[in-house]
Amino acid sequence: MDLRQMKYFLALAQELNFGRAAQRLHMAQPPLTRQIRGLEEELGTPLFLRTPKGVELTAAGQALLDEVPNILSLAERASERTRMAGEGLIGRLDVGIFGSGVLDVIPRLLADFHRERPAVRLKLHNMTKAEQLQALRERRVTVGFNRLVQAEPGLGVEIVLREPLVVGLPETHPLCERAQIDLRDLSGVPMILYPNAPLPGLAQEVTTAFVREGARLEVAQEVEDVLTCVALVASGFGCCITTQSAMSLRLPGVAYRPLRSRYLRDIALCCLYRTEDSSPVLTAFLQVVRSFAARQSNGGT
Repeated sequence: MDLRQMKYFLALAQELNFGRAAQRLHMAQPPLTRQIRGLEEELGTPLFLRTPKGVELTAAGQALLDEVPNILSLAERASERTRMAGEGLIGRLDVGIFGSGVLDVIPRLLADFHRERPAVRLKLHNMTKAEQLQALRERRVTVGFNRLVQAEPGLGVEIVLREPLVVGLPETHPLCERAQIDLRDLSGVPMILYPNAPLPGLAQEVTTAFVREGARLEVAQEVEDVLTCVALVASGFGCCITTQSAMSLRLPGVAYRPLRSRYLRDIALCCLYRTEDSSPVLTAFLQVVRSFAARQSNGGT
């Protein structure tokens, strides 16, 4: 018994008249009669009693009528969910995130995607850069967000935006009197670097810039995340170079000034994914990422 036969049976069981049922199904009466007869032969029992006015359900027909609407509803639901999954409208997106990335840009990106596809479940995983890359290779996350990622076979890397860098200072620091701070002004000033990680990151970029510009880098502390870094700045342990989004932490005791440097102006936030992943959900998410990136490059928000 296939779905088409169930639809024919249901129409006749509800109309109790071959003519009306055939009209409802947009078909001629003789083919409907043959289909019902074939169904009865297949099941080995009469489903309808023929009467002068039409038909009546037998006990077997009533038993089938009790089941068929649910079966057709489930089949329709399965068909609809299959279509939605194929279009990336339902499913799950596992996202690798990191400390300072969740302060501004990534939440806005995820909100854009959620507005477009609210039925897709978003699962966030806080990971280091090395953990994100390993999770992508092992298919434990669909996408990741990070900075300064080296290209490798099978890994897609798309720039979401280039974020300006700023200097975070204790608000009593003499350099707070300046509207902007030259990197060379930080020569010999105690600095707090992050992230303290084996893969290249902002700490390595800062170190390289000091060398290239002939400034002396005095490292007071090396920490793993931006929150710890800014908290130490607030406590007077030193200054830091961080991203503009870190200003949203708004910890008391910290002032921020734009950084002026020949080699260290901004840092790119990237979206990472497997290039061979043809998931419709990923395809839809990358469209949102690219649209967001285009707005940022055009000066949008």
